[in-house]
Amino acid sequence: ATQAWKRQRLAEAGLAEPAGVTFVPVNFERQSLPVELAAAGLKPGEPSFFIWLGVVPYLTREAIFATLGYIAGVAGSEVVFDYSEPAGNRDAAGRTTLAFYATRVAAIGQPWISFFVPDELAKSLAELGFDDIEDLDNGDIAARFARTPETGRRNSGGHLLRARRIV
Repeated sequence: ATQAWKRQRLAEAGLAEPAGVTFVPVNFERQSLPVELAAAGLKPGEPSFFIWLGVVPYLTREAIFATLGYIAGVAGSEVVFDYSEPAGNRDAAGRTTLAFYATRVAAIGQPWISFFVPDELAKSLAELGFDDIEDLDNGDIAARFARTPETGRRNSGGHLLRARRIV
C-alpha cells in the first residue's frame, strides 16, 4: 500500500517512472529480499542501486542488517537510506522533535523501533563489506540540498546515508 501511494504521488506530480526501474514490494520482517528480487527479475550478482528511504526506523535490527548484508554481498551495489540517532545523542530540539513524531507514528501503528549511533553504524557497515560510506546529518543535508541552509541545528538526530561496496 505504501509503494502504491508513493507511485501515485509521483504520477500526481507529473513525474514519469524511469525506464529500467523496478519496484519490488517486500515485507523485510517476513520475506526474503533475495527471493523477492529474483522473482522480480533481478539477476543475482548484478550490481544494483537500492533507495531505502522511510523504511529503516520501522524495522528490527535483524531485518535491517539482513538486508544490508545482502546488498553488501554484491560488488558495485549501493544503498541510500535514512536513519535516526537515539534520543540520548540528540540536542534538546532533537529530543523534542523525536518525542513528537515518535508519538504520532506510534499512534497509527507504525512505531520507530531502530535507532543508530553513527560511528557504530559505520563500523557495522564496514564489517558487512561496504567500503564507501557517506553519512550526512541534518546540518550536512541542509548545507548540500537546501536553498537556504539551516545553521545551528547539527544534532537533531536525522541522517541520510549512502553505502557502496566497490570491490
